[in-house]
Amino acid sequence: MTVQIDPFRAIQISRIAHELKAEGRSVIHMEFGQPSTGAPSAAIAEAHARLDSESGGYWEDPQLRVRIAKLYADRYGVTVDPECVVLTAGASPALVLALSVLFNPGDRVATARPGYVAYRNTLKAMHMECVEIGCGPEVSYQMTAAALDTIEPAPQGVILASPANPTGSLIPEAELKAIAEVCARKNIHIISDEIYHGLIFNGRAPCMLDFAPNATVVNSFSKYWSMPGWRLGWVILPEPLVQQARARMGNMFLTPATLSQRAALVAMDCVDELEAYVDVYRQNRQLMLDALPALGLATIAPPDGAFYIYADISHLTDNSIDFCERLLRATGVATAPGVDFDPVNGHRFIRFSFAVSTDQVKDAIERIKPFFNS
Repeated sequence: MTVQIDPFRAIQISRIAHELKAEGRSVIHMEFGQPSTGAPSAAIAEAHARLDSESGGYWEDPQLRVRIAKLYADRYGVTVDPECVVLTAGASPALVLALSVLFNPGDRVATARPGYVAYRNTLKAMHMECVEIGCGPEVSYQMTAAALDTIEPAPQGVILASPANPTGSLIPEAELKAIAEVCARKNIHIISDEIYHGLIFNGRAPCMLDFAPNATVVNSFSKYWSMPGWRLGWVILPEPLVQQARARMGNMFLTPATLSQRAALVAMDCVDELEAYVDVYRQNRQLMLDALPALGLATIAPPDGAFYIYADISHLTDNSIDFCERLLRATGVATAPGVDFDPVNGHRFIRFSFAVSTDQVKDAIERIKPFFNS
């Protein structure tokens, strides 16, 4: 039986934003976690050269899988077999691939609430049950070992994200270790969404493989490498699951784009340029943190990483969708309604993405001041 899933409401806000732009309005897009910086210059040059020299085809680059494995050794001190790396057309297909190979219809998978909208909706679309755990400011809106341990019966899986979307908050290292211990004791399989690794402002984001070697890890070139439109990601799976993962990948998605793989291999060595991007986000983050409390947005999640501010607007509204639309029409600043990320309490939150340029962040702050002050 076909299930009905909720829309991604930030896309609806974005559609209005584009309509306003078509009418001649100036719009600042803070509704999506979409880097404004673009792919590293050497990666773009490589793509141009490949366009002139090869036609592309159905292909998975073994060199890229080896380079990704090297990333885990260099960044985390974790050993990853390149054969356990499966390249995908972005993190979203990686999540679908992981869920399909790990779980059966009817299985229960725990997630933190608030959390990325696609966890809940993808699980539902695949006829699995999303067990959402309400996580408040006392735990930085993040999953804890204690909360996971109390779920009865134990779920078959859990999805973790650190840093998280929409909050940017990290799960402390000791808590990750405790979660891994609960999962080992209760036979709960871990999917660790590490798409925002590399974008860290406070603390450290260890790889979940350091605590749970049999965890499944999802990542992408969309965020740190600033390549969202190239649609390239990967999933790391335990060796016994790799053959079935590749069978599913081949049947459902074939391969990622050849051109994206060629460019990504070069992008992975553009460290200085990529770290300069992180410096831009760091500056943008501080501008937002300095400005928002003066506008009455004093209760926010700690943005330890990623590029989001998740702000409580309960003193202003109980309808975040309507609020985001009114804010957009009045100021030209597009934001994401919190109800995307939390169907229970999200009606009183909004999410700002500071992945835009620093000049746009400054402009957005000036635009929204009259709106919030009124």
